[in-house]
Amino acid sequence: MATTPDRALYVFDLDGTLADTAGDLMGTLDHIMIGEGFASTPLEDARSLLGAGARALIVRALAAQNLTIPEERLEEMYARFLAHYETRIADDSRLYPGVVEALDTLAESGGVFAVCTNKVERPAKLLLEKLGVADRFAFICGQDTFGIPKPDPAPLLRTIEAAGGNVRRTIMIGDSKTDIATARAADVPVIAVDFGYTDRPVSEYGPDRVISHFSELPAAAAEFIAPVKA
Repeated sequence: MATTPDRALYVFDLDGTLADTAGDLMGTLDHIMIGEGFASTPLEDARSLLGAGARALIVRALAAQNLTIPEERLEEMYARFLAHYETRIADDSRLYPGVVEALDTLAESGGVFAVCTNKVERPAKLLLEKLGVADRFAFICGQDTFGIPKPDPAPLLRTIEAAGGNVRRTIMIGDSKTDIATARAADVPVIAVDFGYTDRPVSEYGPDRVISHFSELPAAAAEFIAPVKA
């Protein structure tokens, strides 16, 4: 796409940042685990299990039950997880309050948006389409888009390039240690939401700012990037 190096680029994580997806992810996890003869996982465990992608979610759920399985069986469970998840991807998932309004405000100041998630690209795009905001993002990067997951900085840096942005005018917005580590490695400021999926308060991981509602994002972002009109 055309480059926009002078405009601010806001790169968002997805699960736990833009959208509360725990219900559908944990519901899919239970469907797979119970089908394999394992116990279900309490929804309240979502904050400590989510954030690293579906495969890691299964591994973490198994570990919570002191279980290990052969790699081949894990890959079969992972494939079934992805297939089932797409059938209910937005049954219970919702954008967090204020997301659309914050995007509108930032866009009025010339902001450009992208997503960099450890979710696989296909369901990430499908979810954003179902939630009605896919067309707001110049680029959507999933864990498999470049074959490298966060916290490696490569997917973030390549997302910035693909969205036509400038790393010096980019902010990462996330909810976890992974997002903060990714931004730090890419030398990008990071704003963390405190309502996402993390087993410890996200402030403990040292983001540049913490917000509790998306209405706070434009002012927080302005501390790092001066707006430029489109």
